[in-house]
Amino acid sequence: MNNLPKHKHLILFDGVCNLCNSTVQYVIKQDKKDVFRFAALQSDIGKSIIEKYNIDTVKTDSILLYSEENGLKVKSTAALYIAKHLGFPNNILVVFLIVPTFIRNGVYNYIAKNRYRWYGKKESCMIPTPELKGKFLG
Repeated sequence: MNNLPKHKHLILFDGVCNLCNSTVQYVIKQDKKDVFRFAALQSDIGKSIIEKYNIDTVKTDSILLYSEENGLKVKSTAALYIAKHLGFPNNILVVFLIVPTFIRNGVYNYIAKNRYRWYGKKESCMIPTPELKGKFLG
């Protein structure tokens, strides 16, 4: 976690999930203020954050959002906080934070549970292009 630049947010994602990889590509394109850095849950930094926060990867295994200032956000809360930083129209999704977490996470869990069946799975984690390498942490 020491290699996360100050005032940046780290998105930890399932590196072998096609839906997660597509989401990362979308966030990169929409991240006009260069707020986010990325790492696979399977990476060393991913494993260290999972260990630090004692995350059960059976229950939470798709997208996490970490920052030094705000700690760790998981599931639908992580997704909505990511959208908040992406500018209009993505940032208006933050209004869904008023929906009780158990309802938001119910929808999130349903999608997460079915993501491999619906979107497929890679054999290994995505390798960023040379232009994007600086956005990914190991």
